[in-house]
Amino acid sequence: MAILVTGGAGYIGIHTVVELTEAGFNVVVIDNLFNGSVLALKRAEKITGKAIGFVEGDIRDRALLDKVFAEHDIDTVIHFAGLKAVGESFNRPLAYYENNVCGTIVLCQAMEAASVRRLIFSSSATVYGSESPVPYVETTPRGTTSNPYGSSKAMVEKLLEDLVVADKRWSVALLRYFNPIGAHPSGLIGEDPQGIPNNLIPFIAQVAVGRQDALTIFGNDYPTKDGTCERDYLHVVDLAIGHLKALKAVSEPGVSIFNLGAGQSVSVLEMVKSFTRVTGVKISYCFGARRAGDLPVFWADATKAMKELGWVAEKTLDDMMADTWRWQASNPHGYEVRDEKVQ
Repeated sequence: MAILVTGGAGYIGIHTVVELTEAGFNVVVIDNLFNGSVLALKRAEKITGKAIGFVEGDIRDRALLDKVFAEHDIDTVIHFAGLKAVGESFNRPLAYYENNVCGTIVLCQAMEAASVRRLIFSSSATVYGSESPVPYVETTPRGTTSNPYGSSKAMVEKLLEDLVVADKRWSVALLRYFNPIGAHPSGLIGEDPQGIPNNLIPFIAQVAVGRQDALTIFGNDYPTKDGTCERDYLHVVDLAIGHLKALKAVSEPGVSIFNLGAGQSVSVLEMVKSFTRVTGVKISYCFGARRAGDLPVFWADATKAMKELGWVAEKTLDDMMADTWRWQASNPHGYEVRDEKVQ
């Protein structure tokens, strides 16, 4: 039996593929390489010492999906594939709904045709919306999302819930991520955003290697301890392990929802200071106007994941910073083509 990982050559996907492979699972990756990299897959094979099945393609391609399910004995799907930049989603809402929502529909149709009904979905804390009290708890209803990206995640959650109601043979786990950062301790795989980074830590890391001149902190007048936004950051390896733990949740029919977060908030300024303290690299920054859609503070209540899955975020903020810097310092231009003989 095999696990199909959609978007498995991307940031969170490749770290999950490594953890699955090292745990002894047979993995097949499908990725259109829009946000992924073949080199990341090659490096994952180097880390694990095992071959990883790869199919280049898009989850909206039903014929390709049918072929993948026909050629591989798949019993579970972990679904990462989709567009993920909050800011970009304001400018390209149709692309986000087409990729994230329509793509999931095509995937589920192909799964249904292949009699595969176990799905772990990569969701987001953004589905809680601006009105939800913190810390976010899974029993809190989905709220009013503040951007098309978050809306697309909420739509997929709802359609998957409806699918389970209609056909009780389905088993679905909705994993609501908070803010994954860091990289594999080997330094071989990490976050490699296209263009100017949308997220804080990749931007800090690119300032540190000279790819960006300075960090702009959007707003310093929020009602927080230092005026900057606060978020719940967790190590990407901890998040990847959460997917292995979630395999338990899809062993029985129904829908399960889990927060995957560290359970505490850290401000933007604290993140900058922590990076400098751990790495010794000073980060130039300035303050800018608030960014549309940014909430002052939120973090996870991850008690349910601890009790039902035995999962907790174990790595420290120092671990996240050290691993981020190990990756970025060794790969200043990310997965840009280099001499692969020395990788």
